[in-house]
Amino acid sequence: MMARAAMDNTLGPQAIARNRATTTDTTLYALVSAIAEEVAVKVKSEIASHVQHLAVRVQPTLLNVKEAAVYLGRSEQSVQHLIFEKELPVVRVGRRVHLDRRDLDAWIEKNKY
Repeated sequence: MMARAAMDNTLGPQAIARNRATTTDTTLYALVSAIAEEVAVKVKSEIASHVQHLAVRVQPTLLNVKEAAVYLGRSEQSVQHLIFEKELPVVRVGRRVHLDRRDLDAWIEKNKY
């Protein structure tokens, strides 16, 4: 503390003000840099999580009866009934029955009032 006081006495008021301004600028720069690093880390994390969600959101075109029932908000039995009545076209692979999402959308549009 004494050395600082002695130094302040040897330096003029303008030199002291410049020294304090330089110290303040350096401190401010360090603070801004630290904040920028933290923001960059958070932004990268958010972008990565959004990219993962986009990859998960890819929807299959063909749905089984259970998935189609959920998609339409109906029971599996009602979807099977619509298939039996030929109101919903199906894609058969062996014994498996699949419904095209576009056909389900067309059925929804057709049955709107």
